[in-house]
Amino acid sequence: MKNHILMHISHATRALIGLMMGGALLSCNSNSQSQNDQKTAPADSLPPVETKAPNSNYKPAFPGQTRVKGVKTQTPIKVEMLDSTLKFPWAICNLPDGRLLITEKLGTMRIETLDGQLDKKITGLPKVNADGQGGLLDVNIDPDFATNRMVYFDYAEPGAEGNVLAVAKGRLADDETHLENIQVIYRAAPAWKGTLQYGSRILFDQEGNLFVSTGERSDKKVRVQAQQLNSALGKVLHITKEGKPVPGGPFVDSAGALPEIYAYGFRNPEGMAFNPTTHEIWEVEFGPKGGDELNVVRPGKNYGWPVITYGREYSGDPVGEGIQQKEGMEQPVYYWDPVISPSGMTFYNSDTIAEWKGNIFIACLSSSHITRIVLNGDHVEAEEWLMQDMGQRFRAITQAHNGALYVVSEQGKLYKISKK
Repeated sequence: MKNHILMHISHATRALIGLMMGGALLSCNSNSQSQNDQKTAPADSLPPVETKAPNSNYKPAFPGQTRVKGVKTQTPIKVEMLDSTLKFPWAICNLPDGRLLITEKLGTMRIETLDGQLDKKITGLPKVNADGQGGLLDVNIDPDFATNRMVYFDYAEPGAEGNVLAVAKGRLADDETHLENIQVIYRAAPAWKGTLQYGSRILFDQEGNLFVSTGERSDKKVRVQAQQLNSALGKVLHITKEGKPVPGGPFVDSAGALPEIYAYGFRNPEGMAFNPTTHEIWEVEFGPKGGDELNVVRPGKNYGWPVITYGREYSGDPVGEGIQQKEGMEQPVYYWDPVISPSGMTFYNSDTIAEWKGNIFIACLSSSHITRIVLNGDHVEAEEWLMQDMGQRFRAITQAHNGALYVVSEQGKLYKISKK
């Protein structure tokens, strides 16, 4: 039985959309390639939505880098809780026929209808280490899924040397109960005997290659590898469907560098989406104590972790030298302090709710809300929060082909946000 909750949204977010399938339908974690100019919702003079004191007195590098003015959605919105039976869901993805493909952390996938009914359960996937922040993680479908039925996913793979983020693919069987001929196409080495910060969002570019985000695995001894080009940790990678480096990468001529590295210096990038107007990758990542970031990911750029950050160690001590800016390192477009714990994200690219078009929506864990970001080009103009009174740790979000947003929470719930 559906539990319907009607509300007028006062706070929201924006996140990632699927590539067009069959000319009209959206795929999992990539977005449609609209050529329309980005639209923004009307921003007013509301105060910033964040009212808590920051963890530090760090100063932003430019106006509007944090705590911008608030904004309120004017369109009447309906929020529905469609299903409460999911088991630790991690990712949500659109199938060409409009149904939703959802991963569950403990190692299964499920297909649900747009009204929240379980259609199929997919089992027989590789063994995962589900401890900590591991498990079965992101999922996306091949741009040619309508003809080849290929599904790509990543997970924390256990091994003698530790756990590693593994990227795999398999064909969705005709009966939709299992994946056939599963192959691991890439492992983000080195393995590490820890269970934190795998990153792991998967996008398909317009040529059908994969972008994969990787975490730096958290511990001080290993996190420095986010700055090392011979390591796949703390990176955005660009690989083919066979797991090989896409030719012509920014570090292909750098001695000792992994040629699949597209950008580096990330902490734990759990959200990634294409901007439907510019086609650039946008990314959100966890900071430590403060310093969650929103970035535009460009080839060859260094995003600074753990050298520069607007966060502090969980102990309260500065991270490294306690600096926020350094030549040759990119500044975040936006940052949060205190943290919102940003996970999945999507760009809203539908005319159904016109004031949301071009906005980012982010599923947030510890802050228990959905964040809406209104952009003006590459700058954040306003911020809104929604669903903050539901007590849910929101893990992933996508826009379906019907113009509604679908959200999953760690507590096992599937929500739909639509026009009233």
